[in-house]
Amino acid sequence: MSNQIITKDSTRIVGFFKSIERMLDGIERLVANHKPHLNGERFLTDREVSERLKLSRRTLQDYRTEGKIPYIHLGGKILYQESDVQKLLETNYYKSFE
Repeated sequence: MSNQIITKDSTRIVGFFKSIERMLDGIERLVANHKPHLNGERFLTDREVSERLKLSRRTLQDYRTEGKIPYIHLGGKILYQESDVQKLLETNYYKSFE
């Protein structure tokens, strides 16, 4: 067993602190993206839905106008139930002809 002095510049210590930084970054991302549930339902903004579906917000507005997707209009804010977005995807799913 060798007697080594461990300093803050030691390779193992530097690696340890980098690992902790990566974990903290991951935790911060989880906390930032967490949204509390309301009666078991999550609500998404039009920006979140357009990003998830890879649609412009204008196209999403057309979907609302045409009645293709249910939404909540509350004080100038548009919200969508996550389950409604999932239903929209499921009803427009077409299997391959294989």
